[in-house]
Amino acid sequence: MTHTTLPQHAEHKTPNPYPPRPFSLSPSPPRPIPELPLSPTDRQRTAFRQDLLDWYDEHKRSMPWRETDDPYRIWVAEIMLQQTRVGTVRDYYHRFLEAFPTVGALADAERDEVLKRWEGLGFYARARHLHEAAQRVVEEHDGTVPDTMDAIEDLKGIGPYTAAAVLSIAHQKPHAVLDGNVTRVLSRVFAVEEDATTGTAQRHLRALANELLDPKRAGDFNQAMMELGALVCTPSTPLCDRCPLQNVCRAHDAGMEEDYPITPESEPVPHHDIAVGLVFDDGDRLLIQRRPDEGLLGGLWEFPGGKQEEGESMETACRRELREELGIEVEEVTPFYTLSHAYSHFKITLHAFRGRLADGPPEAREDQPFQWVGIDELGDYAFPRANRRLIEELHRRREEPSLFD
Repeated sequence: MTHTTLPQHAEHKTPNPYPPRPFSLSPSPPRPIPELPLSPTDRQRTAFRQDLLDWYDEHKRSMPWRETDDPYRIWVAEIMLQQTRVGTVRDYYHRFLEAFPTVGALADAERDEVLKRWEGLGFYARARHLHEAAQRVVEEHDGTVPDTMDAIEDLKGIGPYTAAAVLSIAHQKPHAVLDGNVTRVLSRVFAVEEDATTGTAQRHLRALANELLDPKRAGDFNQAMMELGALVCTPSTPLCDRCPLQNVCRAHDAGMEEDYPITPESEPVPHHDIAVGLVFDDGDRLLIQRRPDEGLLGGLWEFPGGKQEEGESMETACRRELREELGIEVEEVTPFYTLSHAYSHFKITLHAFRGRLADGPPEAREDQPFQWVGIDELGDYAFPRANRRLIEELHRRREEPSLFD
């Protein structure tokens, strides 16, 4: 992302309450670290409520969800923005609201239609929960998004962060948000010597954020904190010379910005080899299966298959999975396509095989129905991104005389 130099506010000329230590060849004792829970100084409170908001007013990005106070639209945006980049969300946000302009329209929609509109955005439980929550809003709240913390947190998929964001931005209610960006800003400004991922640290940081919150501009304050973390107080190479909080930041004063927040070391990312079957019937229709509602990629359609077991080839894994999942045998099995894909916590190599139904018919599990569909009909169903790449390859090869030559 390209950044332009941001002008410094006059307030930044306030003397630093933590002046740099004089240079010395001998080590100096470490500055005492405040114990949690933390309480801000008057100067820190002023910096957050004045300097930060001044910076936000001047440098905030233009975003469609910042142009409305409709709690439903803000809610949709906040759900989409979880673990997803702003640039990716923009187009999805517009398309989703074109299809479901009100909470009632979303509640009335079929789940498959909602998942199709979400296709490619990832973390599909968000879409399922949003749909279920919209139905409850219609049934229990007359189609009006609740405006109290207890009521809105009672909806599926809404936790403390989303509840605080919707209530503060739509209704200016004084609830501070705490996400990854806000955690990073607070951890650096207050040099928090605690694993920021623990429940205890999160409670302390949330309480600190609420103490710093400007009750007169609750929504803007929350968005300013998140904007600062996204644009300036970034995970690596933070732009401290552009930060409106640099004069009250303990990590900056010590030159240790990138040491905070404190987090545990990352675990190695697991890798799995997955075999799937592109199974055709005599009418050249493809067999697809819907994943269980709960769990990874719940409710999406996919080509049937599963993980390779120790000691078996990928083709053997494909045949075994088809037999176990659907009770079918296939013939004329040949490799079709291999691709790599990364999820949030693991990576896969997907090995696709094409073949024809030899013995069936398929037997569906109760929570995993199947369909026979033509290649041209695959676009009507919501698929995970890795399966969508297989569909793209199917279309690319359609001009060949036969997939089975």
